[in-house]
Amino acid sequence: MTIHVFGLTGGIGSGKSTVAARFRARRLPVIDADELAREAVARGSPALNEIAAEFGAAVIDASGELDRKRVADIVFGDEAKRKELNSIVHPYVRELSVARIGELDRAGEPLVCYEVPLLVETGLYAVMRPFVVVVVSEEQQLERTRQRDAATEQEVRARMRAQLPLSAKVELADYVIDNSGALAATLERADDVLDAICRLFEIDPQRYPRPAPP
Repeated sequence: MTIHVFGLTGGIGSGKSTVAARFRARRLPVIDADELAREAVARGSPALNEIAAEFGAAVIDASGELDRKRVADIVFGDEAKRKELNSIVHPYVRELSVARIGELDRAGEPLVCYEVPLLVETGLYAVMRPFVVVVVSEEQQLERTRQRDAATEQEVRARMRAQLPLSAKVELADYVIDNSGALAATLERADDVLDAICRLFEIDPQRYPRPAPP
């Protein structure tokens, strides 16, 4: 392959989806690992059958889809169960991601962003360099996720504990985007980071033009 893949990660509620949306607005291909995971566990899929066999038929709802809240209630308070779930789903996600990257490579795309919540935790950051971390304060993570998901503080903190602290990810990052302030500042920093990555791979940043200001 001649395509370059760089990683984008953060923590729950940090705003990596906001940065990914900015990259997409600049016509950069972005592969979302969460979307691949949903595809991997679609109704009738081998991964879904494996999850049901491991965690019980109750994790399948009446329509035959994965009951995500029930699974979350099971795994976020139990590290062993969370690891078991990841061991089922991650191989299918990797297979799908390799296929998507291959499609983009054959289409002549020189660069793709891979958006992965657990980029550091799974070790993928070692092969997806440079990688970008989107950060906010722990208090902002908590408040934004509670508002977004209508979740309790206990539920959000359990999900936060399932990820490495943002401070640990920052220590390994090649680029950091601070999303704790105004949206305009976040988008400007995201643009600067994408331009820098383009130059790193000798790609003209104008291939991905910045959107006109509103």
